[in-house]
Amino acid sequence: MGRDEGSTVGFDAVQAWLRTHVHPEALLVALTSLGAEEAAGAKAYGYGRPLQVTFETHGEPQHLVLRTMAPDPFGHDRRSDRVAAMLLARDTFGHVPQHIRPHDVGVIDTDGHLVSIPPGDAFLVTDYALGTLYAGDLGRIARTRIATPLDVARAAALGRYLAALHAEHAPPEAWRRCLRDTIGSGEGIFGLCDSYPVGDPTATARRLEAIERAAVGWRWRLRGHAYRARRTHGDFHPFNLLFRDGEDFTALDCSRGGAGEPADDVTCLAVNYLFFALRGGGHFGEPFRALWDAFFSAYARGRADEELYGVVAPFFAWRCLVLASPVWYPEVSEAVRDRLLCFSERLLEGAPFRPDQVEALL
Repeated sequence: MGRDEGSTVGFDAVQAWLRTHVHPEALLVALTSLGAEEAAGAKAYGYGRPLQVTFETHGEPQHLVLRTMAPDPFGHDRRSDRVAAMLLARDTFGHVPQHIRPHDVGVIDTDGHLVSIPPGDAFLVTDYALGTLYAGDLGRIARTRIATPLDVARAAALGRYLAALHAEHAPPEAWRRCLRDTIGSGEGIFGLCDSYPVGDPTATARRLEAIERAAVGWRWRLRGHAYRARRTHGDFHPFNLLFRDGEDFTALDCSRGGAGEPADDVTCLAVNYLFFALRGGGHFGEPFRALWDAFFSAYARGRADEELYGVVAPFFAWRCLVLASPVWYPEVSEAVRDRLLCFSERLLEGAPFRPDQVEALL
C-alpha cells in the first residue's frame, strides 16, 4: 500500500540506463540533487528528490532530470498511485507547448535498476480459480424462493471470513483514503452520480445532489474515526466470490488498496441480499432474510464491533447507487431502483441501522 523502502537507484544504475536508452557510449558525470549540493558518485537515492543527470556523449555535456515521487496523503499513498502519476506525465508532457519533454517512465526495482515501462495499456496475470459465482446462488434463490441449509451456511462462512479479515489493523491514512474515495472518487458516490443519465425519472438531478450533499456530511461526521482502519477486501460482492463444494470459496479482485473501513465490505455483500430479494419478489423476507441473518450473526460472533452499524450509511449509499444504476443494471425496474435509493436516503438522513429491523428502512 505504501512506499517500497527497498527501491533505491545508484550511480551504476543510471549509467546503465543512459547506455541503453540514450547512447551506448554515454558517460555519467554527476547526479545532482536539484536544489541541493552535487552528489557525484552518490551510491543511492531515495524517493522524492529530482536529480539532474549530467553525462557526456563524444565529449559533449548533456543533461536530463530523473524524477521520483514520495508517498503523500494527497492520493499518492499507494505505489500504484505514484506509478499512475508518472504514466500520466509521460502521456501528457509532450503535448503541451513549451513544456519539458518526457523520455521514459519506469520503476526502480529492489536491486536499484531502472526498469522501463513501455507505452501501452497495463495488464495483470493471476491464478485461475475453479468455482461458480455466488451471484448464481443468489439468482437461483430469487427464482425458486428457496434457500437450502448450504445457502445459509455459505452466508455464515462469508460473515466469518470478513470478521477474520477485519481483525487485522491498517494505517489510519488507509481509512481516511477509503472514506474519501467512497464519497468523492470516480468509482465512488460522486462518480456514480455522474454516470446516471440526464433526465432519469427515478434518480433525478435533485435527488442525486441531495445524496451527494448528505454523503459529504457523513464524511465530516466520521472524519475522526480513522482508528477503525482494518484490512479489507474492498469489493466483496457476489460477482467476486467463487464457491466450490460446501463452504469452500475464493475471493476475486481485492480493490482500493485492501485497507479501510470494515463497513465497506459488510455493506457490499449485505446489500445484495436486499437487491436479489427485491428483484425476485418485490419485498425483503424469506428466504433472503435467513441469509441476511446468518451473515450478520456470523460476523458479530467473529468480531465485536460496537460502532459498525453507526457508520454504514455512506457505504450502503454507495452500493445502492451501483445497484440502482441503469448503466450497471439496466434491467432493474424503476420500483426496485426507487426502493434502493430510498433505503440509502433514510440512512444518510440519520435513521438508525439495525440488521434485525432493516424492513423499516426499505
